[in-house]
Amino acid sequence: MKTIQTDVAVIGAGTAGLAAYRAAIAAGKRAVIIEGGPYGTTCARVGCMPSKLLIAAAEAAHELRHTAPFGVHVDGQIRIDGREVMARVRSERDRFVGFVVRGVDGIPEADRIRGYASFIDNTTLEVAADDGNITVRASRVVIATGSRPMLPAPFKVFGDRLIVNDDVFAWEDLPRSVAVFGPGVIGLELGQALSRLGVRVRVFGVRGSLGPLTDPVIRRYADETFRKAFYLDTEASVTEMAREGDLARITYIDREGKSVAETFDYVLAATGREPNVRGLGLENTGLELDARGVPVFDSVTLQCGVSPVFIAGDANNILPLLHEAADEGKAAGENAATYPRVLPLARRAPLAVVFSDPQIAMVGKRFADLAEGSFVTGEVSFEDQGRSRVMLRNRGLMHVYADKATGQFLGAEWTGPRAENIAHLLAWSYQQGLTIAQMLAMPFYHPVVEEGLRTALRDAAAKLEG
Repeated sequence: MKTIQTDVAVIGAGTAGLAAYRAAIAAGKRAVIIEGGPYGTTCARVGCMPSKLLIAAAEAAHELRHTAPFGVHVDGQIRIDGREVMARVRSERDRFVGFVVRGVDGIPEADRIRGYASFIDNTTLEVAADDGNITVRASRVVIATGSRPMLPAPFKVFGDRLIVNDDVFAWEDLPRSVAVFGPGVIGLELGQALSRLGVRVRVFGVRGSLGPLTDPVIRRYADETFRKAFYLDTEASVTEMAREGDLARITYIDREGKSVAETFDYVLAATGREPNVRGLGLENTGLELDARGVPVFDSVTLQCGVSPVFIAGDANNILPLLHEAADEGKAAGENAATYPRVLPLARRAPLAVVFSDPQIAMVGKRFADLAEGSFVTGEVSFEDQGRSRVMLRNRGLMHVYADKATGQFLGAEWTGPRAENIAHLLAWSYQQGLTIAQMLAMPFYHPVVEEGLRTALRDAAAKLEG
């Protein structure tokens, strides 16, 4: 059996793993990166990029159907070619994956180990490689194995009709019908996109949750908005699930209280993701594990206990976002390189965007994180906001939160037009610790959607003065 000695061993060559490897090398340490699956990050292969490609096609179809209010009429039938849609999604997806793979190819071959790693002890790994097992003896280890979709046991009745978001981007054609369970970020984005592309879609949720929203007023507004566009029930009552030939059959109580039985080509489980730590042999380490089998770690340093093991990216499930994974990977790599001296990770402003229509965004502290009575809420509706009405994008409601005592901007939750852009302005303001007054001192051009943000800030300012 071949044995490799190294300072830092990184398990996983995704966004966090690549950042950890590069940080360790930059710190002057010997490092290896171990990957058993295909190269290419979750974002590029099955996440951010292919989903946005599908959404872009859906937006094109939607725009063509809604030109008449501008006095622009599209004569003839709008034809959606599912094969062409999915061919572009796969082709462009492969292009994005190719960029990542080329980056990996730039890593010295001696530092790349192909195979699945498992712990023998805290810092010794056994890698099952195609050409025989390899023992890696490291001084420190970074776990960056990402996450995988969760599949609730009752859904397995659907057999091969049950899919996860990863499977969508392997389709060669669009199906006729899909039932989506879970109106979180993934379910909401894919459910709406498929509906706009002519797929019969039903989106089922539980306990009223919708996307990442915690503000009940914003969540209620968003729920009502999306219900007008496609079938969405965030408090669904499903009474039976079964396989019927090559279809999935679902019986549910609809929004009018009637029992409905429908069949679907596929059931998409968008019910969350879990850290990908099974099979790592963590039981062979001295690490304390939580109920999910994930090492207990410090969210500030990413260190597992006092050991020379660190965990970064989706594998720790703190903030499963690409930019957070990159930051965490870099911090974990640096701390692994300098262990036992470790430094806290300087996190950026919390920022999340859902690429639905209208978009959803959250910045800073969530409504659910704020102490009742400690803040004021500034509000704006985008229904009468000038630029939004000009573009017929006037659907949305925003809440911004400000500290009663200091006037500092605390966060925001909203749904509305161009939320992805406004979110960055608010994230920068939050990260700089600006007050509502300081934000209002900034320039706002006319006519732009951002004037709606100014209205919300003015409302907050008035309540702070009141």
